[in-house]
Amino acid sequence: MRALIAGSGGQLGRALQAHVPPGSEAIAPPEADFDIADADAVRRVVADVRPDVVINAAAYTAVDKAEADEAAARRINVDAVAALAGAARVAGAAFAHVSTDFIFDGTAHRPYPPDAAPNPLGAYGRTKLDGEVAAAEFHPAPLIVRTAWVYAAVGNNFVATMLRLMRERSEVRVVADQFGTPTHAATLARTLWTLTGGGHTGTLHATDAGTATWYDFAVAIHAEARDLGLLDRAVTVTPIRTEDYPTPTKRPAFGVLDKTATWAITGVPRHWRDELRVCLGQIKENA
Repeated sequence: MRALIAGSGGQLGRALQAHVPPGSEAIAPPEADFDIADADAVRRVVADVRPDVVINAAAYTAVDKAEADEAAARRINVDAVAALAGAARVAGAAFAHVSTDFIFDGTAHRPYPPDAAPNPLGAYGRTKLDGEVAAAEFHPAPLIVRTAWVYAAVGNNFVATMLRLMRERSEVRVVADQFGTPTHAATLARTLWTLTGGGHTGTLHATDAGTATWYDFAVAIHAEARDLGLLDRAVTVTPIRTEDYPTPTKRPAFGVLDKTATWAITGVPRHWRDELRVCLGQIKENA
């Protein structure tokens, strides 16, 4: 399988390149050569590469900035998706697109199945939902994979932020009333390779196993980082309420996704804490 990856420099794009399965090939042009905001450039690259599948690992993920500049988010999360999906269709290639738990409002009390009614709370969620619509409008059979709380050993993410703050401060205050599942980019990459390699289409959910609050995640980062020697002193992790940490965008209080259908195909991945330990080990090696 020959896959063209959009968003090669991001944490998911890098993970996809690191986990290419035997017999497959990843073509991952740098952004300078593959500007997904330029529809003409997208058509040229897809036509030149002639992939079996186009995997869109790119996204505008600055949730709060999107609230102030929704047009910028829309260019990447909607317009670029339409261009990629359309170019894949013309080339006779499959199309895989990554979406988010933010398309839901977080009022549920059990994991959201793929067919749950969306109701985004802000600009980021709206543009990601519209991106799903664009994928289905411009490609006859897209694969849409929703995920949540993605992190990796490189890039800007919650793990990197917590490690920085824990080195700078004696206390970090972390929201303890928002629930979801931390997802190692490596898990998501392996899932995408399995699903695209099997020719799967439709909407599916993918995260690591287990659930957590942001506070739980931070506590685990602290404990595992201390064990690995990434932190040289103990830091107090204090739970707070969402209302104690106001942000421009309202976050879903409950973003746990139902992965039953996906895991029937891929098998159940490791628990998020096990994957966190792997990621922190990579950070230590890189340092």
